[in-house]
Amino acid sequence: MGLTLYALDGCPYCDRVSAALDEHGIDYETVWVPALHSERDAVKRVSGQRQVPVLVDETRGVTMAESDAILEYIEATLAPA
Repeated sequence: MGLTLYALDGCPYCDRVSAALDEHGIDYETVWVPALHSERDAVKRVSGQRQVPVLVDETRGVTMAESDAILEYIEATLAPA
C-alpha cells in the first residue's frame, strides 16, 4: 500500500491525521494499537517509541510521529496539487 497510520481509537490527534488523509483522498492502512503504552510493540518496532499517531510512508522511506508534523507532511508531500 505505501502508507500506514498507527492510531488509537478515540485519540483526537490520530483523528486529525486520519481526517486530513481522508480529506485529500489519500489511501492508507490503519493499524489500531492497544490503549496501554506497554503493549504498543508494533509502534515501537517501526518508530522507536510508543506514542501515536505514527505515519509510515514506505514509498518515501519516512516514519514520523507528532500529529502537527504529520499534518505538515501530508500538506507538503502527499496532498494532490
